[in-house]
Amino acid sequence: MLDLEALIILVAFVVAIVAYALISRKLQRRYLTSLSQTEFREGYRKAQLIDIREPQEYEGGHILGARNIPLSQLKMRIKEIRKDKPVYLYCQNGTRIGRAASMLKKHGCEDINELKGGFKKWNGRIKK
Repeated sequence: MLDLEALIILVAFVVAIVAYALISRKLQRRYLTSLSQTEFREGYRKAQLIDIREPQEYEGGHILGARNIPLSQLKMRIKEIRKDKPVYLYCQNGTRIGRAASMLKKHGCEDINELKGGFKKWNGRIKK
């Protein structure tokens, strides 16, 4: 059994993690724009369209014209992304976008957009 002191530390740790997650999400909303499919389709041809899924996911099908820069490689390949052009991101269902957007913001990108719902919800043209 946990003693009272250990329990207090555990609860404080969980509260800190939840607070961090909520604050991070709120800050992301300042620089990450979530777009519907229609809005995404209207702008992605004039932007840098980046699929941040892993290569095997990308090869299984991706939005026509997308470049694959997996989240796991983004830090090493960040210089491939221009700061002066809009960035349109997507992953499978939107769960990885926050970390990618945070890295891009630190890199100096100002216009960062995500496909709401990710590739899973995409009904436009794809390439296999």
